[in-house]
Amino acid sequence: MRHSPLSRPMVAVAHGSRDPRAAATVAALLDAVRARRPDVPVHASFLDHAAPAPAQVLDGLARDGVHEAVVLPLLLTSAYHSKTDIPGVLNRVRALHPGLDVRTAGTLGPHPLLLDALDRRLAEVGVEPGDPDTAVVLVSAGSSDASANATVARLARQWRSRGFRDVVAAYATAARPAPAEAVTALLAAGAPRVAVASYVLSPGHFADKIRAESLAAGATAVSPALGAAPEIADLVLRRYEELEVARTAEAV
Repeated sequence: MRHSPLSRPMVAVAHGSRDPRAAATVAALLDAVRARRPDVPVHASFLDHAAPAPAQVLDGLARDGVHEAVVLPLLLTSAYHSKTDIPGVLNRVRALHPGLDVRTAGTLGPHPLLLDALDRRLAEVGVEPGDPDTAVVLVSAGSSDASANATVARLARQWRSRGFRDVVAAYATAARPAPAEAVTALLAAGAPRVAVASYVLSPGHFADKIRAESLAAGATAVSPALGAAPEIADLVLRRYEELEVARTAEAV
């Protein structure tokens, strides 16, 4: 398949999971992206546990005669996968295909559109956006990268300004507080209700863990994964188009 140089292929890179719901969610998200920009060839890939791998997709594009591609991390924070795994893959691809110009777009987060998507998902489980009687725990998967966890904490502080009684960050693994600890602390501080917002892209192990631990600790509601929320599809394209603008500026 030949692609126009005006619509560089997008190779979206998700974490990957053994849970089939995760790949199905990525497929639904990328379908929404294609509907917004039918001129952009969009390809899914996964770092772990699912096929195809990013290198397979890029190898296929190079063999089809594509000279430029955009790798777009479907990651909510910049951590090990975006700082180490993806650059390592691209270094190997460039060594095999020196004629393929591959650029990497920014990770999805942080961005204000994520707060809009989080509001949407909480509303779906009965939590009014900005409800002053509700405290919210924003739970990410967690990372060994302290800067990634700090990004989630900053996002929580930004979300608090939209009217909730409080918003605090928590982490399903690798950092503290855990979801149950954060829920318990907010209830002990007098919050009438505590809702938990799942800051994960797809359903699977972490989303299930967040839900089970939060409900057991007394949370009144737990939002589903962000998935194919319209704001996430818009954000994917925003990251793609930011890179396109940068390429154009370089060419001037």
